[in-house]
Amino acid sequence: MKAKYVFPNDYMADPAVHVFNNNIYIYPSHDWDSGEAFDDDGGHFQMKDYHVLCIDGNPMDTDAIDCGKVLDVENIPWAEKQLWDNDCVEKNGKYYLIYSAKDYTGVFHLGVAIAAHPEGPFIPNADPIRGSYSIDPCVFKDEDGKIYVYFGGIWGGQLQWYRDNKALKDEYLPEGKENPLPSRVACMTLDVQQFAETPHPVVIVDNNGKPLPADDPHRFFEASWMHKYKGKYYYSYSTGDSHLLCYAVGDNPYGPFTYKGVILEPVVGWTTHHSIVEYKGQWYLFHHDCVPSKNKTWLRSLKVMPLSYDSEGNILTMKSE
Repeated sequence: MKAKYVFPNDYMADPAVHVFNNNIYIYPSHDWDSGEAFDDDGGHFQMKDYHVLCIDGNPMDTDAIDCGKVLDVENIPWAEKQLWDNDCVEKNGKYYLIYSAKDYTGVFHLGVAIAAHPEGPFIPNADPIRGSYSIDPCVFKDEDGKIYVYFGGIWGGQLQWYRDNKALKDEYLPEGKENPLPSRVACMTLDVQQFAETPHPVVIVDNNGKPLPADDPHRFFEASWMHKYKGKYYYSYSTGDSHLLCYAVGDNPYGPFTYKGVILEPVVGWTTHHSIVEYKGQWYLFHHDCVPSKNKTWLRSLKVMPLSYDSEGNILTMKSE
C-alpha cells in the first residue's frame, strides 16, 4: 500500500507517534523556511515552535487535525532557537514532552515540558535536563513503567563533540573500520524530570556480536526509535548519508541490539526520521519526505503507511511511493 500524507496543510517532520485515549497523537517538529541557504546543520529550518496533531480513526483514511501550537521557543528560558525533534510520554495522568533545542551558546540540550492533556499546551522547565546533549529524543515507556530516553545525532546533531558523555575540545568522527558513534539511552527519574543515570551507548552489532563499523551503510546516524514486539526490543534509526531506515533487535532496553535489516528504502529528502506504533491491531510507520517542496525549499511533510512483520518477527522492507 502506498504511503499517505498525514497533514498536507503545513510542513512538519520527525513524527513521534503514540496512542493516548484511543486516539493517535503526533508530536512533530515544525519546518519554517528561514530564508537562509541550505546547510548540513539545519540552519535553513527555523523550527521555532511545536504543534500536536491528532488522528481519530484509521490513519490511512483520516487526515490529522492540528491541535494548535503547544510550545514556542520564546517561552523556554534556556533555549534560543532550533526546536528540533521531540517526543511525549504519559505518567500518572500527566504528559511529558521531551525535546531538543539550542541554548544561547549554540549547544543542543534536551528539555522537559509538562501538560495535563496529550494535546498540550506544555509548560517548559526553566533549565534543560542535567547532563543532556545532542538531539532526537525518543521516549520509551516499558511494561514495568520505567521510562527511557534514547537520543543523539551526528553532524548538525553535535554528537561528534562528545565522548563518554563529556564534551571534547575538537569534534571527532570515526572512519573506516573504527567503531561508529553510538546513540545514547538513559532511564529517567520517577518524576520524568532528569536522567536517573549516566547515559549508556546504544551498540548495534552484527550476528557475530561485533559492532557495525563506521563505514557500514547501516550504522547509526540519528533518529532513534524504540518499540516492543512479542517481547523483543526493536531499536530503529536513520543512517543519514546512506538514506536508509534500519532496525536492530535486543533483549532489553540497553542492548546490545543485533542488526536485522532495512525498514524503508530512501525517500526524497536528506534523511528519514520516523516512528512505529500499533493502533487497533495494525502497525504503522510514520515518516517524512520532501516531495511537496522539493523544487522550492526542501521542507518536509509527514507520511504514514502500514508496517508488517514476517512469521519470525522480521520487519518487511518497504518503499514510500
